[in-house]
Amino acid sequence: MIRQIKYILFFAFLFVTGVFSGYVFWLFSDLPDVKSLEGYRPLEASIVYSSDGQILTEFFYERRKFVPHYEIPDLVKKAFIASEDVRFYKHPGVDIIGILRALYRDIKAGGIVEGGSTITQQLAKMLFLKPEKSITRKLKEAILSIQIEKKYTKDEILGLYLNQAYFGNRAYGIAAAAEAYFGKSYKELKIAEIALLAAMPKAPSAYNPFKKPEAALKRRNIVLKKMFEEKFISKEQYEEALNTPLPEHPHWRKFEAPYFVETLRQELEAKYGERLYKDGLRIYSTIDHSLQKKAEEAVRKGLDELHKRVKPSVQAALIAIDLKSGHVKALVGGNDFWETQYNRVYSLRQPGSAFKPFVYAVALMDGFSPEDTIIDSPVSFPGAVQGKSWSPRNYNNEYHGEVSLKKAIALSLNAATVRLASQVGIKNVVDFAMQCGLSTKIHPYLSTALGASDVKPIELTTAYSVFATGKRIKPIFYEKITTHKGVIIEENHPEFEEILPEEIVEQMRELLHEVVLSGTAQKAKELGREVYGKTGTTNDFSDAWFVGFDDNLLVGVWVGRDNHKPIGPKEAGARAALPIWIEFMKGAKPF
Repeated sequence: MIRQIKYILFFAFLFVTGVFSGYVFWLFSDLPDVKSLEGYRPLEASIVYSSDGQILTEFFYERRKFVPHYEIPDLVKKAFIASEDVRFYKHPGVDIIGILRALYRDIKAGGIVEGGSTITQQLAKMLFLKPEKSITRKLKEAILSIQIEKKYTKDEILGLYLNQAYFGNRAYGIAAAAEAYFGKSYKELKIAEIALLAAMPKAPSAYNPFKKPEAALKRRNIVLKKMFEEKFISKEQYEEALNTPLPEHPHWRKFEAPYFVETLRQELEAKYGERLYKDGLRIYSTIDHSLQKKAEEAVRKGLDELHKRVKPSVQAALIAIDLKSGHVKALVGGNDFWETQYNRVYSLRQPGSAFKPFVYAVALMDGFSPEDTIIDSPVSFPGAVQGKSWSPRNYNNEYHGEVSLKKAIALSLNAATVRLASQVGIKNVVDFAMQCGLSTKIHPYLSTALGASDVKPIELTTAYSVFATGKRIKPIFYEKITTHKGVIIEENHPEFEEILPEEIVEQMRELLHEVVLSGTAQKAKELGREVYGKTGTTNDFSDAWFVGFDDNLLVGVWVGRDNHKPIGPKEAGARAALPIWIEFMKGAKPF
């Protein structure tokens, strides 16, 4: 009987030992390889810079900026050690003494005031394990922590933790947390601020200072007390920090140049996919921060003045391009991005008389000169419907008889322009406009000479580069993209295509300068420098334009309503769009 019992116990021992051994073997075989930390790189936000070095925005899944462990201030490290793992530099990854101490303090306090997990265990859980509550997970966490401690230094582990931890308010890592909560660099944090951040990873939502300030203050002060007890701060520093108020609101990253940024985001997402949101790319855009602000202010001021005369809800778009490089220096796609994200720089609108320069350019290429004359008088042409005619009318039905091409474009004479288009061939005009960069459907009808076919403001503006320089330029939104370490991934170089010979360019400049000297854009003379351009207005005043340039900058302005209804009585390009253009160009000093 006794022998049988011994056999039973022996086989039971073998069974339990086998099960335990199998369980341990399974635990180890199922563990991830901690060597993967050697290439560790957390998801990091990509940053967009303006051409003058300002941060415009960040693209991210997780708002994070990676910081090497050796750049993290010593007091920041000590605060997290005091808060999370005071024996961090003494244990091998799992702290038995810490677990017993935490248990004692929790019993004494009548609740959980201190956890038993080390910083290394928390890192292992964040990087390798699912957030399930089970004995198996805790065992895996302990094993991984010991392996991590064998492979990496304490400072490396702490650095990984401080870059990976979630602080609430969409901030991951110490650098993003410092910006989100205090609007400053992690290197500029004060003691009370450091203590609050050290309090956050335990339960970001429970200690959110903006929603639960009392709980956040209590938790922050506990961390301060621990820092004082561990002699990380002096009594004077401790008392001063206790009296420091909590932050009142989050500091979200400013979303500068929103219409431009959204256009850039769509272009880059199509090219780089998820890398845009997690690889920490550095995107050096072409936008000039100062010019962008001037563009936004010019649009705001122009629409404010306009809304004093007409019903509200008029929109405007402005794009400015460097003639020497094609760099987009400013872009405004509407009155308020946060109200409507529709970017009117890409909308389809009729250009009105802003299309006329294409007619005159073709005439010059056909042998006309600026001083040659054309008849400006009532005229009829066969209409689109058989048996019906079409008669272009001048503004206010005023006609001037025989006029030079220079005077015809300066005064924006419709009858003279259509006669000219008829002589040089409207199909030639359409072909030339497409050669200059217009990609929308341009109808081969004489009414197109007066801007009856839809165009995009960005394309019409870009096409005017041909009148300014003879070259068609490609708009460029970013100069280069690098990795977070500065390695160049992509560079954009200016792209030009020769369209007009130099003598024709000089004549086109003469014509478009006359528009300012004696024509519909005389108000632009107040700039006090040579500028060139053309106003545009549709028949019912639903679209108002001015597209022009100086020797450096090409700028297009469109004004209208999204529903294509009239802006208001007599709100022509010279009245509704030109003032915005002038206001912007006042700030855009020659460079």
